[in-house]
Amino acid sequence: MAESTADIKMSTASKTRKNLNKLQKMKEDGEKICQVCPAELGPFFALAAEMVGCDVFRVPGILSSRAGTVHTPDFDAEWYNSQMSVIKYREYSKIMHLNFYLPVQFYADKVDAVKYGAELVFDGADSILPMGVTNEVLKYMSDNWVPVYGHIGAISGWQTNATGYKRLGKTAEEAFEIFKWGYEYQENGMGCMTIELTPQEVAQAISEKLRVPVIGIAAGAPCDGSEMVDMDTFGVMPYKPVHAKTYAELLPFLCEAYMGWLDDVKDEEYPKKENGFAMDPEELEKFNDLMAKF
Repeated sequence: MAESTADIKMSTASKTRKNLNKLQKMKEDGEKICQVCPAELGPFFALAAEMVGCDVFRVPGILSSRAGTVHTPDFDAEWYNSQMSVIKYREYSKIMHLNFYLPVQFYADKVDAVKYGAELVFDGADSILPMGVTNEVLKYMSDNWVPVYGHIGAISGWQTNATGYKRLGKTAEEAFEIFKWGYEYQENGMGCMTIELTPQEVAQAISEKLRVPVIGIAAGAPCDGSEMVDMDTFGVMPYKPVHAKTYAELLPFLCEAYMGWLDDVKDEEYPKKENGFAMDPEELEKFNDLMAKF
């Protein structure tokens, strides 16, 4: 069936986005414009975690689907950004273990897995997380001295398009398969792993049986430690997590701060003279003369 012409867009224009034309109209209407600069908030969170004594920080992989395949210019550019991300996180966190979440494009080929994994270690990562890695690729990485900190149980990330994000290990057979998964990872060189969304008893038993550290996430068991996703920790998910504990309501706090500043800008209460500095009166007079003649 032919695609409906109603579904085809011939322009990148959007009716809702605040493009340059809308910003221009805001200026003409006398409406103040508020621009947000997030700066380095991600590494800043790592700094806070390190200051209170946290041990591991999982650095998100930033390679997008637009990067295409390995060895293309777009991929190389985004790979550079990934390296810069590790370097920046390391600048903010000198002590914590940085576990870099490696996008699948990097480890689909075992040679690339070693190449890119090793480069990230040189950049400051302490270990590499190739989510759902095969035993063959894992062994090749570990045989070539790439430290791997992996994951068993429910798979997170883009792979959930194929697997779904659901609780695993609810039957004895399924739980034992998760244990064998972790055991094979251990024997093929994985130095640490998280276990996600499995029954408490299963997660705890696996952590006690394996010799490498097993960190629980959404498992409800002590294991050898616990991982919390910042989105859950700070209460910025659309719904309250049933598998985690929220320790701070960050989103309302951020919204309140943004709203206070935005209101001040719109009402012309900010900025004030005390938020800037004045020109020397003589220089100001010369400047005004120049402007008047222009």
